[in-house]
Amino acid sequence: MPKNIKAVILAAGLGTRMKSQLPKVLHPLCGKPMIEHVVEAVRLAGIRDIICVAGYKSHMLKSALKGVKVVKQKRPLGSADALKQAKRYFKNFNGDIMVLCGDEPLIKTETLKRLINEHKRNGNYCTLLSARMPDPSGYGRIVRDGGGKVINIVEETEVSEFEKSIDEINTGTYCFKGRGLFSILNRIRNNNKKKEYFLTDAIPIINKNNLKADAIVTEDSEEALGVNSRKNLALASDVLRKRILAKLMKEGVTIVDPNSTYIDKDVKIGQDTTIYPSTIIEGNAKIGRGCRIGPFARIRPGCEITQGAEVGNFVELVRTKIGKGTRVKHHTYLGDTIVGNKVNIGAGTITANYDGKNKQKTYIDDGAFIGVGTILIAPVRIGKGATTGAGSVVTKNHNVPPKAVVAGVPAKILKQRRRK
Repeated sequence: MPKNIKAVILAAGLGTRMKSQLPKVLHPLCGKPMIEHVVEAVRLAGIRDIICVAGYKSHMLKSALKGVKVVKQKRPLGSADALKQAKRYFKNFNGDIMVLCGDEPLIKTETLKRLINEHKRNGNYCTLLSARMPDPSGYGRIVRDGGGKVINIVEETEVSEFEKSIDEINTGTYCFKGRGLFSILNRIRNNNKKKEYFLTDAIPIINKNNLKADAIVTEDSEEALGVNSRKNLALASDVLRKRILAKLMKEGVTIVDPNSTYIDKDVKIGQDTTIYPSTIIEGNAKIGRGCRIGPFARIRPGCEITQGAEVGNFVELVRTKIGKGTRVKHHTYLGDTIVGNKVNIGAGTITANYDGKNKQKTYIDDGAFIGVGTILIAPVRIGKGATTGAGSVVTKNHNVPPKAVVAGVPAKILKQRRRK
């Protein structure tokens, strides 16, 4: 774990191209706000002290980011000015400062670790992360001298015709030595077309002070993708989704058609589970070993599907637990439901969990058999080994005893089998 290092995430951009009332970095991406992916990568790299510089609706970032200090940049005066807003957290700090962009959610933990290691090993004052792009338009260019030394970073709005041909671009991720950094930031001027204070202008100042600046090139240029529009968000989602699926498959999960399968980052899935096409698994859902999910299933946040269970086509679950060996095969909605082991849920079953004010619970105990088209109006309990007839409506608080057989609208007991 790196020692004596803090991180600053810059997230004060207005995000006007998103055309949204929501701050850009809070737009959801594979189950969590975009900036959370950056925060997670930083934490997994071993950095615990994180400061976020926010702008538009900064109070929303304060609410969303747990364990992160949030400061506000009152006016959008550029990346160098944004970093200066975090100065109070670095009083008498002589360690390293990592600076990242909150709208680059594809940055990898292993890349950040490599950046930190190279920065410390080479004794650089500044080590920045670059990438090589077939089409570098839209990005700042890394300018090197004949010996390969980084001498400048030129923003896209300032590039000359010659510099436009440079394919090495700035990702916006840096490691700086903390000592003297804010003095360097104070020397940056806004002599550019946008009249902003660019953090990139720190590089020539560092060189003039005979301090060492260098760049390492990321092995995956997709990490440099900045999200500035809904189109960028879709591109980032596609990249991250493929990473998630690749990781799951490497861990022993069969995904029949990755192109039609959507699984959020925090989902956990056990070995030998098969995910069939057009399935969506969201949030913090957990799926055990040897399950069969889909096709066309939607597993929403708060769900747990245990070993050997089957959730079939056109089934939607939310805040629901499915027991071992239970089958929920067709056209079913279960919300706020606890289902026991070896239960059979017939096609078209619905748990009516919302009473107009609150979400209510349904319990279906081990070995129950729920007939086709059954409606269970919560709160209600179906006892162990009980059966509901096709088309039954079990009304709220009318619990079905263990081993009972019920049918009708409303459901009534037709038979009470002996308990063993």
